[in-house]
Amino acid sequence: MADDTAPADDSGADVGHDLAADRTTAPMSEYTGRDVAVGLVVMLLGVVVAFGIPLLAFPL
Repeated sequence: MADDTAPADDSGADVGHDLAADRTTAPMSEYTGRDVAVGLVVMLLGVVVAFGIPLLAFPL
């Protein structure tokens, strides 16, 4: 059976990246006006689904 416990001094923070490098966060790539437009369309569709359909189903 495998030992699933980690040593007490192992934080796992050194896995997969350089600890001496400056910290970076996503998104790292630039986005275009088209990306913004697609995001707005997706947001508007979500608003319609979240608020429009219930308002149509239960009119005031």
